[in-house]
Formats: sequence, structure tokens, C-alpha cells
Amino acid sequence: MLIDAHQHFWVYDPREYAWIDDSMASLRRDFLPAELKPELEGAGFQGCVAVQARQTMEETRWLLELAASSPFILGVVGWVDLQSPQVRSHLQAFAENPKLVGIRHVVQGEPDDRFMLRSEFLRGISVLEEFDLAYDILIYSKHLPVAAEFVRQFPRQRFVLDHLAKPPIKSGSLDPWMDGIQKLAAFPNVSCKLSGMVTEADWHHWKPEDMAPYLDVAFESFGPQRLMIGSDWPVCTVAASYARAIAVVKDYLGRHSVQVWEAVMGENAQRFWKLTLPPARG
Repeated sequence: MLIDAHQHFWVYDPREYAWIDDSMASLRRDFLPAELKPELEGAGFQGCVAVQARQTMEETRWLLELAASSPFILGVVGWVDLQSPQVRSHLQAFAENPKLVGIRHVVQGEPDDRFMLRSEFLRGISVLEEFDLAYDILIYSKHLPVAAEFVRQFPRQRFVLDHLAKPPIKSGSLDPWMDGIQKLAAFPNVSCKLSGMVTEADWHHWKPEDMAPYLDVAFESFGPQRLMIGSDWPVCTVAASYARAIAVVKDYLGRHSVQVWEAVMGENAQRFWKLTLPPARG
């Protein structure tokens, strides 16, 4: 099964999505499962993982409702306040829903560059293992050294790095991003999503070869068994169509074996999140 490991849904509200500035005006509307489904099918995907875009438990409930009514949404990465003293009870409220597969916090938006090492946050992360939930690491490249300190404290927790930590593709630079990736990838419990690259490139003039050096580093650092493809739809549409964004990784995978192609295109995501596949149609 082929799985898009990273995409979003929302009902647009300017107060809730203030990060969508004028340069991304095309995102100022609703994006819902009915619009994504034909894009998935056109790219050959049978399922996806929906990831939080707002830091509210209300959105987590809503995403789980979408997943219940849209079987191709195989899993949800939601949000709870990991710094709350009530984090365990908040997670317990969702625990019976098998579609909740992970939690994410928008660390890249925190003014404190060492936010992940706060004692309250670390305490919240320590609870995730009890509920067999993964954690999505959403950071900028500058946070990679802190991320390595962070994951070192949780050797049994499953982590996945979103968007390769947003490498400087537009400038073409590899350092110090490459060094940070290599150090984070040294932890075997950390996987990585090959997603969000087109929006880190020159939106209007990027070429697939612009991403190749960064994909090379990802493969060399994580290996093909800890990488998974993701579209970052609809955010990717500011720089590319769904099909063109996905093609960056699909075409790159053409130089690898069928086994590697199948792993990155879906098997790794299925295994990482322990996704239950929808029944085959008779």
C-alpha cells in the first residue's frame, strides 16, 4: 500500500490560521477530504496520515471525525498540551480511537529555541509511550542540535522528523543542516518524512535537481527503512501541484530498487504508525 505520510485539512478562519500570510493567499480557503481524495488516487496512494495544523484538542477531535468518515485517512497526528499537568487524562480521552497514531507540537513557532528541553515538555513526552503514540518533530534546521539532545532522553519513544527540518534548499547550502541531520539520524528510533521540500525551494523557479543533494543526505543518514514520503498538502500547492510535489521523491526513488521504492512509498509509514489498512473492496 502507498501512503502519503503528511498532509493537512482545515476549515479556514483567518484568526486560527494567521500564519497564512499574503504570499500564501491561495491557502485562505477550506481544504477537506473530498478535495484530497482524487489527488491521492491520481498519484497512486491508497491512504494518508492527517497532521494537526492548529494547537487545539478540538481540532484533534475533528480530524478523528474526518478519519471515521473517510477510510482513506489511515491515521491522525493530533495535538494535546504536552506541558499540561493533565496530559495523561487528555491523552486517555483519545486513547480508545485507533486512528490517533501520534502527537505534534509546533516547536518551530516557539520563541525559545530550547523549548523541547523544558522540563514540563519532557514530562509530557514521557507519557506518550504509555499510549503507544509517536511524536512528530516540527523544527527548523537551527533546532537540530537541540533535537538530538531531546531524543537522547527517550530511547524507546518513536519519533519522526517532519520536512527534513526544513533545509535551506533555496540557497543550496548543506551545512550546518547536514551535520545536524547526521547526528539526529544516529538515533535508531528517529525516522524522517521526505516532505515539505518544494516550499523550502524557490517557489516559482525550483527544479527537481535542487532537492537531490538533500535527498542524498537523508538516504545516507537515515537509510531507506526510516524514510517516508509526504506531500504536505495543501501547503505544497503554493509552490507545486500535488502531483509535481510528490514526483520529486517518486522520481528520485527511480534510481533505487523496487524494495526501497515500496518501503519509502508506504511500507515504512504503515510500520512506523502501526496503521490498520482499510478492507479491500470486493
